[in-house]
Amino acid sequence: MSAPRVFRYRDGAELAAHAGGRLSAHLAQLQRHQEFVHLCLAGGPTGLELCHQLAALAPSGIFDASRLHLWWSTERFVDTTDPVRFSFQTLSVLAATLPLVPSHIHAMPPRTGTTDVDDAAFAYAEELGGTVFDCCLLDVGEDGHVASIFPRHSSFTAQSKTTLLASGVTDAPYDPPERVTLNFSAINRSRQVWLFASGADKRDAVRAVLEGDPRCPATYPHGTESTLWFVDEAAAQSLPYFRCDL
Repeated sequence: MSAPRVFRYRDGAELAAHAGGRLSAHLAQLQRHQEFVHLCLAGGPTGLELCHQLAALAPSGIFDASRLHLWWSTERFVDTTDPVRFSFQTLSVLAATLPLVPSHIHAMPPRTGTTDVDDAAFAYAEELGGTVFDCCLLDVGEDGHVASIFPRHSSFTAQSKTTLLASGVTDAPYDPPERVTLNFSAINRSRQVWLFASGADKRDAVRAVLEGDPRCPATYPHGTESTLWFVDEAAAQSLPYFRCDL
């Protein structure tokens, strides 16, 4: 496993713009060598802003959206049309400009028709099966959580004991408390993992994670090929600078 690469940006807007361009180029490069690309989307504000960037770049034709399979790393367990669903938010943005194929959209099961969050997680794990994400995007929380794996919480302690690809969460420290999350067993078989942190409230978490703090869930995700961090100056305040003199 290679060490993570960290990219710094002046602010969240620059981060999203550059990451969106990089992701579009990465998708295009992958499509030159394989028919389909499996992209796992993040919940959270930075993940949503990245979707806005992809939607804006779609008319350029740099990548073929019809050859994308979309997955999610976490979801709020609410009704299908509830606007707080991450998939509802991201698809509302992406579908405006991208010709997505409905059968390629792998949203996590909603509460509608599924009364048990563990059943929803099991169904999603079954759908995922042996799929390997070409790129998995993760938004890092101010407490160092990723997906719906939270510090000092059963969702985190369970990671060392389970081989399940997804789990139900019933007592998340954020509303709504019921969620479905991918586990590290699914995330860490991704070829590339990209983590995002923007804002001063992420400063302590970013420092702790990149120093290898075992108490932070965001310390553990990694790609089999590469792990990339995208942070703005506010989130990177506590990170050292390394100057290279030529």
